[in-house]
Amino acid sequence: MNNQPITEMYESLPQIAKIIIQIFLGGLIGGIYRILRYLETKNIVTLVVGIVCLITGIGNFIVWVIDLITEITKNRITILAD
Repeated sequence: MNNQPITEMYESLPQIAKIIIQIFLGGLIGGIYRILRYLETKNIVTLVVGIVCLITGIGNFIVWVIDLITEITKNRITILAD
């Protein structure tokens, strides 16, 4: 079994794969990514944003757009994810 954190496994995907995933599943991925990131960093803001992303429509849409932009420009989900 690989001891690499799940978020690092996602980050190691090719950029085009992450962009395609973000286009089709971005809202879901953004919330789950942040919750998993919280387990790694213990940053409570990351957890709250992850939960809000998953349970609210507008939060889900906003995070989807932000994550898509950061994947394109920085090749990584960065906003409220550390």
